Amino acid sequence: MIEPMLQPTAEDELIGTARVPDGVELKLVRNGDDFAILLDRNELMSTDIIASEEALATMTCERLGDRAAPQLLIGGYGMGFTLRAALAALGDDASVTVVEIVPEIIEWARGPMRELTGNCLEDPRVVLVSDDVAMLIDTARDAYDAILLDVDNGPEGLTRRLNDHLYSPHGLKAAMVALKPGGVLAIWSATPEPKFTVELAEAGFEVEALEVKAYTNGKGHDHVIWFARKA
Repeated sequence: MIEPMLQPTAEDELIGTARVPDGVELKLVRNGDDFAILLDRNELMSTDIIASEEALATMTCERLGDRAAPQLLIGGYGMGFTLRAALAALGDDASVTVVEIVPEIIEWARGPMRELTGNCLEDPRVVLVSDDVAMLIDTARDAYDAILLDVDNGPEGLTRRLNDHLYSPHGLKAAMVALKPGGVLAIWSATPEPKFTVELAEAGFEVEALEVKAYTNGKGHDHVIWFARKA
């Protein structure tokens, strides 16, 4: 997500920096118990705006129903809110593959943010892959019950131009092939993109576009999640 941010204050501690492959520089900062990952002076994600990332997982799992041994693919670890929500909603027979292209994101999760992470990356249901999620999608056939994408800022990318492939007609077709029958492609976005709803439908999906609150207290602006089901 992108949130406007003022000039960092003396209380903001720079923890580390990372370069997105073929993209921009990110910064991890801490202010007390709160963390944020910044692009310039804008928040990409933070520990106090988590509701829509959790909803990406919980609402997807609701749509899967009682499938036996569901296989999920999560594109983008971020701060792990989507992963932890998915693990809480899924049974012991589930498998969750998490793909993160920026190695420092995982280093931060296991280092300065380890208390927040809560060992979710060591959960026996989790497989961690350090690569581009598009590679896994492009090579899969009827492999996943759900694909959850919280990559960049949604279809309107900011951090890496190559992310646009995921949301292109070719990328949507690849996701369709990678899903099992009745599987769900769930996509998070910071902003509404009405034309993307049309593009999902044109790719053959049954589409829901839902607005969800960014904050757990129900206040603030809305983010958008698309749930696109394969027939």
